[in-house]
Parts: sequence; structure tokens; C-alpha cells
Amino acid sequence: MIIVTGAAGFIGSNLVGKLNKEGLTSIVIVDKFNVPAKAKNIENKIIKEAVDREHFIEWLVKNYNLVEFVFHLGARTDTTEFNRLVFEELNTGYTRKVWDTCTRYQIPLIYASSAATYGAGENGYDDNHTIVSKLKPLNPYGESKNELDKWVLQQKHTPPFWAGIKFFNVYGPNEYHKGRMASVIFHAFNQIRQTGKMKLFRSHRPDYKDGEQKRDFIYVRDVCEVLFHLYKTRPESGLYNLGTGRARTFLDLTKSVFAALQMEPLIEFIDTPEDIRDKYQYFTEARMDKLYNKTGFNSAFYSLEKGVDEYVKQYLIPQRYY
Repeated sequence: MIIVTGAAGFIGSNLVGKLNKEGLTSIVIVDKFNVPAKAKNIENKIIKEAVDREHFIEWLVKNYNLVEFVFHLGARTDTTEFNRLVFEELNTGYTRKVWDTCTRYQIPLIYASSAATYGAGENGYDDNHTIVSKLKPLNPYGESKNELDKWVLQQKHTPPFWAGIKFFNVYGPNEYHKGRMASVIFHAFNQIRQTGKMKLFRSHRPDYKDGEQKRDFIYVRDVCEVLFHLYKTRPESGLYNLGTGRARTFLDLTKSVFAALQMEPLIEFIDTPEDIRDKYQYFTEARMDKLYNKTGFNSAFYSLEKGVDEYVKQYLIPQRYY
């Protein structure tokens, strides 16, 4: 059996869909299944069993001999949450328990890290293990992911294969439930449909013009292709970036949404909220050499324009789930 935690969430539900598409149906999904907004993400998925997050470790201890692989994607991902105890429990502490159990029973493991670990990028965006201890995340969420990465790299005993995936800015279907944490594409689509225009954060730095802040946006379909590749090939263990390797501006992104809606761009700039202004990333771009060189992955990623066009036309307009 294959385990997917966070399976009712955004990336997790897309991964279950990808596994089903590849003919894999002996899947155990793990999550808190009491969130109505996430229920549609797992409709029509073919699974073997659903296990509540609170009972998963106990379940894994009892059923380890039946488990082939664990994708641990469940986490608290709210970058505006500043209660560190929440992240200590749900991100760092819980993942350590998953790691320890997979190590004890020698089960291969992929877990979710984040580009938020890189902070303002003063140490670059290289997934080299030597810089992990130097990184300075900008919020408790990023701190929790980096603390976990540091802990993992100190472990003498590990699963037979493990990978910590540093997700960059992922977008795509099944993020309807994420509220403020949904992708800018999702928010742009809804704003444009409702008001005919899009509001972007004004730059509060002299080295960036308004709307020219850059992020590495990656379509969730590409994310799932990489995760499936790692599951199949089990390459060298370690931390791996997962972005496109090409930063694009928020203006590029917004214009792509207008183009998918066949509308002329109308963009308004507003101040970045003060509660996140000093913790706002102005540039992220994944160094992708390690993934290509160490794992043999060689498929082309969606361009921003192609990914946005598919997402808007095939999922957002008809309100479809993957």
C-alpha cells in the first residue's frame, strides 16, 4: 500500500489522482476529514482506506508490513500563523514521529519541506545540505520546516530512501479550500471575475518596481510528476527543490489570467498588509540542478502561461476538481 498524508488537501489530493491515473489504487489516505470544504478533493478517488491523522502513527505501527511507501504531505501551511506551538505539533513534531516510524520499519519516505525555508534568499536557493543551518526563514511556518530539515540531516538512522521536497509556489486545481493561502492565480481569477480588475501588492523596496516581485510558480501537475518519478526511481536521498527554476513576475502571472479569460488587463496596486510586509519574499527561484542530475528527471515543466491557461479554462471556470 501507498500512504498519502494530507490527502484531502491541495497537493495531496492531486497526488492521489496521479497515482490512480497510473493504475495504483491500494492507497491509504490520511487527513482530518472533518473539513467540508476539502471533501470534494477526494471524491471519485480510488482508495483502500481512510485514516484520521490522529490515529495514523498507531495504524502504521500495526500495518507497516503492508506499506510500500509514505508520502507525508500533511502540514499546517499558513504563513500568517504566528503561534509556534501549532507548527511544533503539526509540522515538526508530527513529522518526526512519521520519520521515526518509517526508519524503524524501513519504509521509504517523502516529506514536504518548503521554499519558505530560504527566507529572503540571502543564502541563495540551492538545495545543498551545507546551507540548511544558515537559512533564516521569515515566519514560523518556514522556521518549522527548516528545523525539521536540520533535524533530518542529523539523523544517523534513516528510511531506506527519503526525500524532503522544498515546494516553491504551487498552483492548480483543488486549492478551493485554502482561503488566503490559495495561489495568486486563484485569487486573481476570482477578483477579475467579480470586479474586472486585479489588485497586486505595491513594492516597498526601491530595487523592485510595482508588480515585478518574482516567484517560482509551478503547476501542481508538474509537482505530481516529480513525486511519482521519485517514488518509482528511489534515487539518492536528500533535500530537493521543486520549482521550475525560472522566476516570473506577478505582472506576468496576472496578465496570463486575463489572457485565459480573454480580457484586457486592468491592474491596481495596493500596499502590502503590514502584518506580512517585513516578512514578504520579493524573489524566489529554485536551483533545479540537483533534481535533474541526481534523479534522472528530465521532463519539461509547464510554462506559466500554459499552466495558468489550463488551470483557468479546465478547472476554475467550470469549478472542476482533479
